[in-house]
Amino acid sequence: MPPLPAETPVLVAMQLDDPRPLRAGIRTSRHPEPIPHDVVAGLRCAAPAEVVLACARWLSFIDLVVLIDSAVHAGDVTLQELKAVCTPHRRGRRALLAALGWADGRAESPWETLLRILHVVLGIDVEPQVEIWDEHGEFIARADLHLTSTNSLHEFDGGHHRDPEQHRDDLRRERRLDVGGYVRRGYTASDVVQRPLGVLRDADHAVGRDHDPARIRPWLALLRLSLYTPSGRAAFLKRVTVRTATGGKRQ
Repeated sequence: MPPLPAETPVLVAMQLDDPRPLRAGIRTSRHPEPIPHDVVAGLRCAAPAEVVLACARWLSFIDLVVLIDSAVHAGDVTLQELKAVCTPHRRGRRALLAALGWADGRAESPWETLLRILHVVLGIDVEPQVEIWDEHGEFIARADLHLTSTNSLHEFDGGHHRDPEQHRDDLRRERRLDVGGYVRRGYTASDVVQRPLGVLRDADHAVGRDHDPARIRPWLALLRLSLYTPSGRAAFLKRVTVRTATGGKRQ
């Protein structure tokens, strides 16, 4: 999941004739037809495709792609099922269809999705979760992102990579990749969100094009709307804030 603020209300799907709960922290949506659902621990929960469609009403583009990637990777839903719920007149349909064009369920973490989207926005062709083999057919590694038509691998390094045993394995892996002729570059959350210009510089170098800092602007514009920035979280809470019958706000 993208990092939802603690103040995020619970989203509830209800039919038109159901009584609306006037309770703090609940945001309801009305539906003329019953919503497909599963029963989880005795509670009726909307089917995964319906959940993602409902979230498409509130999430920014980046956050929605992260959610889709996660749901598809977990096996909760398929891209075909998500397309199927995008029928005419359904709220969130346009946003979901737009995000589906950027989705790829192979990412193993939200930050891998963000790193992939960043490269695509920068105009860099990448392939996620590529298996690397040496000239003798021996498996070397599976890379988060392979910059197409280059020998460069860009990966997200989470905090667990500083665990002593994991760090030892990572160093051995990097040596194998080096022998195989690959250049591996690791990035952290700070690189993706706060210092993406460095990722752009590395990508420009890898594909052999002139470095142009202006290419980072579309990514920064998307980030400002996402839950990964303070401005994006504030905008999200403003969208989902529940209003009372008298016009005031309640969380």
